[in-house]
Amino acid sequence: MLKKISVDELRLGMHLHELGGKWVDHPFWKSKFVLRDASELAQLRDSGVRECWIDVSKGLDVAAAPVPPAATIQTSAPLPTPTSAPKPVAALALSDELGRAAALVNRSRAQVTSMFREASMGRAPHVEACMPLVADIAASVWRNPGALVSLTRLKTHDDYSYMHSVAVCALMVALSRQLGQDEAQAREAGLAGLLHDMGKALMPQDVLSKPGKLTAAEYDIIKTHPLRGHELLKGGAATPAVSLDVCLHHHERPDGAGYPFGLSGDALSLAARMGAVCDVYDAVTSNRPYKTGWDPAESIAAMSGWAKLGQFDLMVFAAFVKSMGAYPVGALVRMRSGRLAVVVEQSSTQVLKPWVKVFYSTKAQMPVPPELLDTSDARCSDHIVARESNATWKFPQLDELWAGREALAASTSPR
Repeated sequence: MLKKISVDELRLGMHLHELGGKWVDHPFWKSKFVLRDASELAQLRDSGVRECWIDVSKGLDVAAAPVPPAATIQTSAPLPTPTSAPKPVAALALSDELGRAAALVNRSRAQVTSMFREASMGRAPHVEACMPLVADIAASVWRNPGALVSLTRLKTHDDYSYMHSVAVCALMVALSRQLGQDEAQAREAGLAGLLHDMGKALMPQDVLSKPGKLTAAEYDIIKTHPLRGHELLKGGAATPAVSLDVCLHHHERPDGAGYPFGLSGDALSLAARMGAVCDVYDAVTSNRPYKTGWDPAESIAAMSGWAKLGQFDLMVFAAFVKSMGAYPVGALVRMRSGRLAVVVEQSSTQVLKPWVKVFYSTKAQMPVPPELLDTSDARCSDHIVARESNATWKFPQLDELWAGREALAASTSPR
């Protein structure tokens, strides 16, 4: 049962369900969890949030929440996880995870290419064979969500059909964890992301890779891919219901303007709403046969407008932005000083204040020595004032600035 209380009434042992106020105001990436750490409680009370919702069925109630004696407070105790969940993965800085993520990108490219080739001949993917890859992707996302997600964005248009599935898998895992789901649910969401576009393998190649705008007849053909994919997956052994659901409904919209059935509102599951957001983000940020991918921050801004118009579930989209950052890794931004910078890491506490690497002066119109800034640090004298588009600036080294030469080369090496 949910109960609305003031932040001053929060106690350790309560299950925090939702925070009041703007979602960017509070200090946490997650919003559904049991308060176990005294430092988290202190951060929340110091934030601008004044009210919250607790779930008394999953934690202590106001009347039953005396402050535990200091000796019994376990500030480092992990949340309960299903018995099938792997051992918790230690978080890593993006720079430390990029090498592993680059190797995983290459390995996943080969496996997913093979999976799509089999699907094009009408053979459903073997779910059990997919799970080791999903587990590896999930582990990378848990160590650092920005590394793998950002590297998969750099796919070429020739790789799009295959690597889009890997990217959506990673995005679904990150979003699942942001929504407070456990490891088993996150891996289930990741598998759904990996399999969501299998129907594309059954589309005519000349239509799928057409460099120009599709005709109405061609678009009608493409709109059949959720149904074709769903039929294919149903023929496989033990395909989970969540994967079938996301495959069939990831192009539906809360406002009813999607396809194939025009479903709306409560007719759409949480997983389908998640799939819709993750699918569109990777699509708009990726290079396609008919367009160059948008900057990550530009994409978030555009999708925010679409969400307000009914294309996405607002709660799911807000969680997605928190999982990625309002300025995702790789975004080009303008600083108050007039310098340009690329986002290289998310802040652990403030969604609008990531780590950036400044590298260019718009005043002098020339490069400057790269400098790393933590814009969430109160001592930082510079901060982000605007998004920029590299379609305008055309910096050839932008990806190398955040990913590093070695990881970039490793993730794009030939199969």
